[in-house]
Amino acid sequence: MMHKKLLFFSLTCLLSLASSSISAHGVDVKTKSFLIGNEGAAFIPFLYIGAKHMITGYDHILFLVGVIFFLYKPKDILVYVSFFTIGHSLTLLLGVLSNTSINAYLIDAIIAFSIVYKGFDNLGGFKKIFGVQPNTKAAVLIFGLFHGFGLASKLQDFKFGKEGLITNLIGFNIGVEIGQFLSLILVLLVINAWRYSDSFKRFSTLTNTLLMAAGFLLIGYQLTGYFSQ
Repeated sequence: MMHKKLLFFSLTCLLSLASSSISAHGVDVKTKSFLIGNEGAAFIPFLYIGAKHMITGYDHILFLVGVIFFLYKPKDILVYVSFFTIGHSLTLLLGVLSNTSINAYLIDAIIAFSIVYKGFDNLGGFKKIFGVQPNTKAAVLIFGLFHGFGLASKLQDFKFGKEGLITNLIGFNIGVEIGQFLSLILVLLVINAWRYSDSFKRFSTLTNTLLMAAGFLLIGYQLTGYFSQ
């Protein structure tokens, strides 16, 4: 009974993340005003904004759910999350410093596709349909680069002052890592409590199918926004 309740809770959370992801990167008025009006170094505020952005960035979290879903060893989790972290940290910093950005709708559609990709990979789709298995670590790193460009694009939208830029970017990036760590801990607690039950294997297919559905939902939303802008 306990396992069934945990499963229901997990699936409910996944569906909630999917529906809430449409506004996952919304910035509240107070934060927006601060970013637009900020001048000079503001390490702590940018650290807080980075952490908040990652915790509410449900597309990033859904991707991480897919990445760690079948990882049992702490070492493996650390390796894969490190690849993701390296990827998004590089493009976050380089994107803002070089003033390189991608259309927000398109980059978010690619990020949504990363969710579909990982769910499909977890279902063994590549081996079953194409007879090959792509390098998962490389995929996580590459998608991490796109996730970083998404973060960079959000920051560049506010065109905040260049003074203290490096300090602010470092603060934001550290905040992102803190937010990622907190989100990851919650996800791991839920998955670890569930994966040792009999229902985990029975419902893992459904869960990853829902993960793909969430990704497709976000792709449709982002592409609709792109073509209607």
